[in-house]
Amino acid sequence: MEKLPAQMTVVGISKPGGPEVLVPETRALPVPGPGEILVKVLAAGVNRPDVAQRSGAYPPPPGASDLPGLEIAGEVVALGAGSVRHKLGDKVMSLVAGGGYAQYCIAQDAQAMAVPPALSMQEAGAIPETLMTVWHNVFERGALKPGETLLIHGGSSGIGTMAIQLAKALGSRVIVTVGSKDKADACIKLGADLAINYKTEDFVEATKKATNGAGANVILDMVGGDYIDRNYDAAAIDGRIVQIAFLSGTPKATVNFSKVMVKRLVHTGSTLRPRSNADKAAMVAAIEARVMPLLRDGRVKPVMDSTFPLEKAADAHRRMETSEHIGKIVLAV
Repeated sequence: MEKLPAQMTVVGISKPGGPEVLVPETRALPVPGPGEILVKVLAAGVNRPDVAQRSGAYPPPPGASDLPGLEIAGEVVALGAGSVRHKLGDKVMSLVAGGGYAQYCIAQDAQAMAVPPALSMQEAGAIPETLMTVWHNVFERGALKPGETLLIHGGSSGIGTMAIQLAKALGSRVIVTVGSKDKADACIKLGADLAINYKTEDFVEATKKATNGAGANVILDMVGGDYIDRNYDAAAIDGRIVQIAFLSGTPKATVNFSKVMVKRLVHTGSTLRPRSNADKAAMVAAIEARVMPLLRDGRVKPVMDSTFPLEKAADAHRRMETSEHIGKIVLAV
């Protein structure tokens, strides 16, 4: 292994604000503790929570790095005590609690996954946060089964494009909502059975029509707002609605809860970042059993929108905030 430098380039948040507050700085290399590994970062995924953290709305959990970046791919260059899953030189991809926008980043040994040969390192950097979010919310919390219908709001996002592929690969029908014809086409190409343009169509009506009046069994919602009440209308009897974000801007809504009783609905939700390391390791174990074979066979791949050099993280955030992207935005380190 090459000798590790004492310092590294990172992208920090100078103060809460717009993309321009993301600025490169120099920091000391972090040292992996027990159960941790140090990864030389080759690619770091850009996600909505990074934008929220940058604007001051999403502080890192206690003990986590103050740097943005929740998913990385790279090479293992140092091992903390008791780290046995990976060895020096291994190519890994991992969820991290922060610190991804950097040349080197600490990851949990139990949360890092070997990069399948079918993926480039940039593709690998686009996977962990998205894959774990989809796996946990759609399949663990939402309990989507083969033959059931999944409705995904924001079908062309990184999370949406991953959810389409996984749900289809595991035998479900998929309906998505999108905001343009380009996005609709991209989702259909990935395997979605129906793409609804929410600007010109009512997704409740379109979902019911596509399911012969039955509705969607699972709804993955990152919009919130008035979508919440409409999700109850679009849901099937015994439907599960899983909330993962509020792109509408507010976590509050006025809803008719009698629909929950009449249809026996479950409305659940989660965020990944504050979960315990044991919880995240358990998700990784389930993903390695169920999803890794699909990634190895190339049946599931991240949809890549664009790649920016680490120093241009501000431009990557500008791209995300246009909401014109289809799939994942990645920083190449």
